[in-house]
Amino acid sequence: MAIMVKNRKVGIAPRKVRQVCDQIRRKKVSDAMKILRFSGKKEISVVLGKLINSGLAIASDSGKYDLDNLVVHTIKVDEGQTQKRIRPRAQGRAFRIRKRSSHITVELKEA
Repeated sequence: MAIMVKNRKVGIAPRKVRQVCDQIRRKKVSDAMKILRFSGKKEISVVLGKLINSGLAIASDSGKYDLDNLVVHTIKVDEGQTQKRIRPRAQGRAFRIRKRSSHITVELKEA
């Protein structure tokens, strides 16, 4: 049995989130939290840390899991909605700005 935690419509591009997720995939939860604490991508680290803490809270409430043996089994980042904006440019032209969002799914399992 696994614990699934999701966060949808995170206002960060999926490509940037995947860089941090690749560092913590298949690591123990305690090691993953240490990696996130000292990561250079602070905003992404905060979002992922909150997701993992939410999964830990679910595990401690159910009482079925040993919190010391939990592992970030899978962590998946999908592309969410893209907001489209227009940026005025020279000579009456307009360039499109795409503000991308992410759907993040974290699955915690016992090792």
